[in-house]
Amino acid sequence: MGDDDKIQNKKDELWGKGKEAVGKATGDEGLENQGKLDQTKANLKQAGEKVKDAFTHKD
Repeated sequence: MGDDDKIQNKKDELWGKGKEAVGKATGDEGLENQGKLDQTKANLKQAGEKVKDAFTHKD
């Protein structure tokens, strides 16, 4: 479950970067901001996964 979540979070981050880039290229501030928001959400989820891993992978 954890690896699938990490992969999905990375996909979401990259998708957000793409949206941001297209928004910048086309002058669409809404799309650019949506891309930034998507990246932020993905990064927060990734941070949560790291915390969860820290507690579940104790030696």
